[in-house]
Amino acid sequence: MKILFLSLGKLEDIDTPGIYTDLMREMRDNGHDVYVVSSRERRLKQPTILENQSGIHILKVKIGNIKKTNIIEKGLSTLLIEHHYLKAIKQNLSDVKFDLVMYSTPPITFEKVVSFIKNRDNAISYLLLKDIFPQNAVDLNMFKRNSLIHAFFKRKEKQLYQISDFIGTMSPANRDYLLANNPEIDPTTVEVCPNTITPINIEISLEEKIRLRKKYTIPVNKVLYIYGGNLGKPQGIDYLIECLKKNEQNAETFILIVGNGTEFKKLKNFFDTNKPQNAKLMNELPKDEYDILSNTADVGLIFLDHRFTIPNFPSRLLSYMQASLPVIAATDKNTDIGQIIEENEIGYWNESTDVEAFNNNLLKLTDKNMREKFGKNGRIFLNNNYTSKDACKTIIKHME
Repeated sequence: MKILFLSLGKLEDIDTPGIYTDLMREMRDNGHDVYVVSSRERRLKQPTILENQSGIHILKVKIGNIKKTNIIEKGLSTLLIEHHYLKAIKQNLSDVKFDLVMYSTPPITFEKVVSFIKNRDNAISYLLLKDIFPQNAVDLNMFKRNSLIHAFFKRKEKQLYQISDFIGTMSPANRDYLLANNPEIDPTTVEVCPNTITPINIEISLEEKIRLRKKYTIPVNKVLYIYGGNLGKPQGIDYLIECLKKNEQNAETFILIVGNGTEFKKLKNFFDTNKPQNAKLMNELPKDEYDILSNTADVGLIFLDHRFTIPNFPSRLLSYMQASLPVIAATDKNTDIGQIIEENEIGYWNESTDVEAFNNNLLKLTDKNMREKFGKNGRIFLNNNYTSKDACKTIIKHME
């Protein structure tokens, strides 16, 4: 079967671990002919090319700048993605007939590309719903409900759902929200297809952990809590800063933040001004380097802004589970990530308005036995529920 996956992200190496690359390799290993369309931003000054990596065809399309740019350029570049992708597909994949076209949100602007493949090839379409836009932007006051820009993107969102034969959501709450707010969608076409990875084992000796902590000037005698990933408005950085201030009172805990994003400067200003003794801020690391560093940590952290009305489910949870780390999630009340974490004894949850509750959760996990118990539970839950094999089976069954 020939499968096309449309990705907004920059995909330089198909063998790099990740939720989408792992899934594409799993589909390849199941005998399918996999094609991926990914982006390369204009700032890289590289042309559109089609190449083969490890048996997977990757069409890298030159687009405008989307990341680390101003909101106007990001908006215009996002709107033009469809045009660039359609042109590249017509020029490079005109002789390939696809059986299945897959795509994820963000963005919600793939409707014309998906429609083209469906009409040309009579392909089945499958949406991996990772983001509910524009509601998430409304939640964070990026623009107002019923404004012109909201109406435009709401129409694009509805069109994307309409052309999707099947929709895979990240969690049960995600599915419930989608159906409750889009009654025109047939419930039989919506299923839970969560974020998944192909789990690997990264074994690090105690001596190596100590060496790495010293390398990054991280205390070796404190419990290390790590947050790795995007540092933007969705993470509720103001709340995170208050948690860092509270953590200064603790004797046994150290918080490491690794990442980048629109709110990185705000965090850096806090660190430069306050010079916290129990925390460290680092710029984003290459994924393989970050994965090793995260394995020196004791606890993984997840943050989501308290204003979200949509049930987000950060994929960062998977890397913590893979490393057998217990998790503390400080989020809004609408996501079910906290419910899943606590019901399966993987860690603790608190609402991301309550600094005291977060600090109490930090202190609970200074207990080594508790950390080991929750960490093992998380790895078992990952192996049983969040693997690329599971996602592949969920999607491919619709083609049988």
